[in-house]
Amino acid sequence: MIELTVNGQAHSVDAVPAMPLLWALRDYLDLTGTKFGCGIGACGACTVHIDGTPTRSCQITLGDAAGRQIVTIEGVSGKVAAAVQSAWKKLDVVQCGYCQSGQVMSAIALLTGQPKPSDADIDGAMDGNVCRCATYQRIRAAIHTAAANLRS
Repeated sequence: MIELTVNGQAHSVDAVPAMPLLWALRDYLDLTGTKFGCGIGACGACTVHIDGTPTRSCQITLGDAAGRQIVTIEGVSGKVAAAVQSAWKKLDVVQCGYCQSGQVMSAIALLTGQPKPSDADIDGAMDGNVCRCATYQRIRAAIHTAAANLRS
């Protein structure tokens, strides 16, 4: 059994330590907001926060995730998360939506550490989050909107 803390709750997962965290989240804990995209950490669809850092859940094993604080899209909360989610809705960022949980997780992490990001800051933080619908301009605009709302 591997002990995980996900979204503030303790879970025991009966799986091998080498299993990617992504599969435990989806298949054992039924947290399907975290998506499988590429399996090699290149697309960002599986992004979660581990100890506050955006992390590709397909690239970290259960063994390495044990004992750490894991937050999925289902568990985001607080002022920054609310501002990001509100801006995403207001600017109609989502097209197909598949990548958006990873995009939102990366945006929350960015604004948590950088309350007034430049375009270069946004591009750097969002690098590796692929959107096949190419909503990158709306994503950047939503992050600027969320940042402005957090400052007001």
